[in-house]
Amino acid sequence: MKFLRVLCVIALVAFFTVSAYAETQNVKVSGDLGVRGIFRDNYATFQSFTAAPNENLAVTPAGVVGISGNMAGVSRSNSSWFMSTTEVQIDADLTDNVSTCIRLLNQRDWNVATTAATGYAAVGNQVSTFGSGGYGHAASYLQGNFDSYDEFGVDLELAYVTLKNFLYSPLTVTVGRQNLWFGQGFIVGANSRVSINQALSAPEYTALNAFDSVKAVLDFDPWTLTAIYSKIWQNDIQADDGVDLWGANVGYKFDAYKGEAEGYWFYKRDEQVRAFNWVESNASNDVSTIGLRGSFDPIDIFTLYGEFAGQFGNYVGNPTQANNRSRVAGALDVGADCRYFTDKWAWKPKVGVEFIWYSGDVDNTQTNGSGQYHGWDPMFRGKTDSLIREFIGRYYYSAKYPFQAANYYNSADNSFQNQEQLIFKGSLQPMDSIKLNGNLNMFWNQESYDTRTMKDRGYVGTEVDLGATWDYTEDVSFNLVAGWFVPGTVYNNDDATAATAADVVGSMKVSF
Repeated sequence: MKFLRVLCVIALVAFFTVSAYAETQNVKVSGDLGVRGIFRDNYATFQSFTAAPNENLAVTPAGVVGISGNMAGVSRSNSSWFMSTTEVQIDADLTDNVSTCIRLLNQRDWNVATTAATGYAAVGNQVSTFGSGGYGHAASYLQGNFDSYDEFGVDLELAYVTLKNFLYSPLTVTVGRQNLWFGQGFIVGANSRVSINQALSAPEYTALNAFDSVKAVLDFDPWTLTAIYSKIWQNDIQADDGVDLWGANVGYKFDAYKGEAEGYWFYKRDEQVRAFNWVESNASNDVSTIGLRGSFDPIDIFTLYGEFAGQFGNYVGNPTQANNRSRVAGALDVGADCRYFTDKWAWKPKVGVEFIWYSGDVDNTQTNGSGQYHGWDPMFRGKTDSLIREFIGRYYYSAKYPFQAANYYNSADNSFQNQEQLIFKGSLQPMDSIKLNGNLNMFWNQESYDTRTMKDRGYVGTEVDLGATWDYTEDVSFNLVAGWFVPGTVYNNDDATAATAADVVGSMKVSF
């Protein structure tokens, strides 16, 4: 009898186990391991990483940060180190219309104990200082002593559920921490952050780019309608001083010329200045971005593309500004790719040219200013076009135009506004498994960086970026990129010599 009861228990357990597994139609485990070797030269000469900001100033909430203290890779004129990114992802199809995705990662510099020194760690898309004034928030860039640094900590990169045919067939809803990328990522593409437990000396290589959001997609082929809401940063659940992102995107694919077009509206509700008691209680840096993007092939060997966006809203530049300034800004990205030689030559060459413009304002880090503000807000751009200049004002700052802790945009020469950029690019494929590419980037500013001298207007610099990728197998690839930024007249027009900054990165990636 006892034996029979044991058999019954085993049978019941087996029955419920089979039933439980039957609820999951398919489970897939995947991931990747990437290792980078980084060498930098003259970063500490051209770009200052050691000047400590004023800890008592409250906030610089623009997603830009300088790193102070003895951070590996940036404290000397030339430095080299290794970093790795390890990711594991689990995808599960529960039913034909319900699926989930969870992705965990660890990103770290290899055994760098000094990374625990005083500095800024990117935890959110915003920036705050943490010092004797008592400011600092868990979702912001915190300044402090990172003795608790855990290079083997694990972060949550993705965690979302997808509901297909929700309510009715054309609707798909995705809820949770997910990637958002629209068009070329010019406006919304990355919510870049670096965990406080995994401080990186090269934060531009962070793999944490997802948004906590809800996305709804209506697919009426050839029309696609997408709406999103995302919580970017929140000071306190009961406080009305956080950062939210709302958006709507309408896309259409044409039958001819491989044409596509989309129009969008994104609204960044940015009222975090209230968390730091900046100016009046109704102050905000709210931004509405409205734009159009499209591309088509007029003939088979050419692709033309373009995107234009305008911004409207408010601007508060620093704690002493008396009132909100109205914001009117614009940005443009146009270009062409040519494949004329691709089928004619064995190495399949491709060439292209691109022009990018971000509107700017006069001297946005020195004075309160008045009237309309014309500086472009970078929103959550995921698109990057250079190895070095792209990240000035986002993660690094130059010695001539140092970190301004009391300003919303804390770098006068930042790369995401007040700039014109011309890009010449090309690629070759000498073998099926090897691809070579290169960019020549030229930069100008429109308004002076410093109205006190009126000299800082003109040519910002030239950057040359070269890259090579070798697909060793279907799962293993090697990559080598190198960039050199030669500072222009806005850095050396005071007879000071600005050194060329160099960045060389070799990497290996294994996917499974």
